[in-house]
Amino acid sequence: MDSMIQIKHITKEFKMLNRHEGLKGSLRDLFSRDYKIVRAVDDISMEIAPGEMVGYLGPNGAGKSTTIKMMTGVLEPTSGEILVNGQVPYRNRTRNAQKIGVVFGQRSQLWWALPLIESFKLLRDIYQIPSQQYDQMMALYSDLVDLEPLLHKPVRQMSLGQRTLSDILAAFLHNPKVVFLDEPTIGLDVSMKNKIRELIHALNQQKHTTVILTTHDMGDVDALCQRIVIIDKGKMLYDNDIAHLQKFFGCYRTLKLRLNDASPADACMRLQRELSQAFQAPASPAVSAEEEWVDIVIDEEKLSMMEVLNTVQKLHPIADMKLEEISTEQIIRKIYEEGVQ
Repeated sequence: MDSMIQIKHITKEFKMLNRHEGLKGSLRDLFSRDYKIVRAVDDISMEIAPGEMVGYLGPNGAGKSTTIKMMTGVLEPTSGEILVNGQVPYRNRTRNAQKIGVVFGQRSQLWWALPLIESFKLLRDIYQIPSQQYDQMMALYSDLVDLEPLLHKPVRQMSLGQRTLSDILAAFLHNPKVVFLDEPTIGLDVSMKNKIRELIHALNQQKHTTVILTTHDMGDVDALCQRIVIIDKGKMLYDNDIAHLQKFFGCYRTLKLRLNDASPADACMRLQRELSQAFQAPASPAVSAEEEWVDIVIDEEKLSMMEVLNTVQKLHPIADMKLEEISTEQIIRKIYEEGVQ
């Protein structure tokens, strides 16, 4: 099967002025030629199949948005090749835009003062959607979500969750080949997040739409994506499925403790220092605080869980404890910090 998206060794560089401080510095900058080259995306290659749902992850400033802009045709790569649905996106921006959908968290493509149904009708005319296809999509939407209460409601009167849900419906309305979702559940409550995840999954399955998801919410990734791509500082760190990633880090366990003698934040700092002294790097476990718990991530290939627990017991009274497998979020954090060895 041909790939929906093909990326071969793309690089994107930006020319940035080295700015100086103060009024004199600002005047000097007007005539300065002191530039530096910043490489936002550095030699990234990947192929994405039709209908695949891929999590494209990385910390802020990693190069995710720059890559998405190249895939949507907004930016042209400095070097390398990119094809989306068989077209070079930056050379065929209009045709490419007709075959893609985009949702940016908290940025609506809907008309603010109009009822939702009027926005849908405008999008129908903009994308020249045939009447039969439009009616089929509206019927599908009615089956997937309780759409009727929203259709005649002005967008400005909707809650954030309702607007996000409506934006996702609008992005899929013209039956695009690829949909880019950038932080689609940001700022939403748990109930609305689950509803939107179910909607995205159903649309992907029924319309066989390729979905590229960028998010910092690992709940989105676990619920929607079988494959993840991780980048940092413009370089690709990982490209494989989540199961492989979890198997790769299968030797890690999380010891969760509730201590009597300190708050989680205070205990976290103290335990990190104490465990670093007791167990030398790289075996020294990582410590973090989560609500009322202190999390200690242990690599059992290098260090015994009981050794860590006995050390903590000698230093602090333990009120409660439990043991968990390492979460996707913790795995991603470790990759950001240490890379994949």
